[in-house]
Amino acid sequence: MKYRSVGKSGLKVSEISVGSWMTDLAGSEKAAIAEKTIREAYDKGVNFFDCADAYSGGEAEKFLGRILKDYARSTYVVSSKVFFPTGRGVNEWGLSRKHIFENIDRTLKNMQMDYIDMYYCHRFDPTTPMEETLRALSDLVTQGKILYYGVSEEWNGARLTEAQSIIQKYNLHPMTVVQPQYHMMDRYIEHEIMDVCEKYGMGITPFSPLAQGLLTGKYKKGQPYPEGSRATHQADKQINNLLTDENLDKVEKLEKIASDLGTNMSVLALAWILRKDIISSVITGASNAAQLENNLAASGFVIPEDALKEIDEILGFEKFVRRVG
Repeated sequence: MKYRSVGKSGLKVSEISVGSWMTDLAGSEKAAIAEKTIREAYDKGVNFFDCADAYSGGEAEKFLGRILKDYARSTYVVSSKVFFPTGRGVNEWGLSRKHIFENIDRTLKNMQMDYIDMYYCHRFDPTTPMEETLRALSDLVTQGKILYYGVSEEWNGARLTEAQSIIQKYNLHPMTVVQPQYHMMDRYIEHEIMDVCEKYGMGITPFSPLAQGLLTGKYKKGQPYPEGSRATHQADKQINNLLTDENLDKVEKLEKIASDLGTNMSVLALAWILRKDIISSVITGASNAAQLENNLAASGFVIPEDALKEIDEILGFEKFVRRVG
């Protein structure tokens, strides 16, 4: 396993990390498989485990904390998030100082920890002044309850730039990390967010690197969805919306490149994200040991320049540039 710094901070995380969003805790057998996967990840060098208060209503935090308690606290990095409702009260959601302060205590209790390494704003809260949110997060760093903070979805380049100006104006602890969605089929962060992160020294820890399973290559055009796959049961249908003929044609071409490089589609997709130095770690999901082992193979896998060029031609992405005249 290879490790990278999170932005310009001194924090080091494994190139491949394990997230808890899709961790299935329904039933003792599935929970046992999830626990085994986390322990195997740790044993194989994964030191970053991502979670959130909203995952399974707090049960994912409790589950992860119970497992990680068996290891020295200095040997792993854990993150959680704040925003979504934790109750029915009008103040039990969002990014107000009240909710952030109350929620970090709930998260620390759930995970049986004295501090969280990285704490993310899970969404953007338009009802709370950004200055209030940033001051609260900075104060948590001062208190030692979190070591670094960052943001996740819905914080675009303009919001990140505004946040940076507030941080500088009030000499707050810096924002260290951003967690957006990023994969071969969704490269929106390359338009401006990557540039902003590089400018201010923020690391990027993307989630959904395999596009809900599209980039595993298991879905084929004109064929039924694989039994038990996410496309057959996921309530929000995110993966189904990605399974267009155009995307499936691209994956078929990408699989050929992966085969020529002696690997598979999943490893190619993860290594492709890691081609960018601004990426600190790729947050992956794994429902069993075989998936975990395959994901870990992406760490240190270098895609040749000619293959990267061919991939770009297949994906057809162009960074937005406004031209006048």
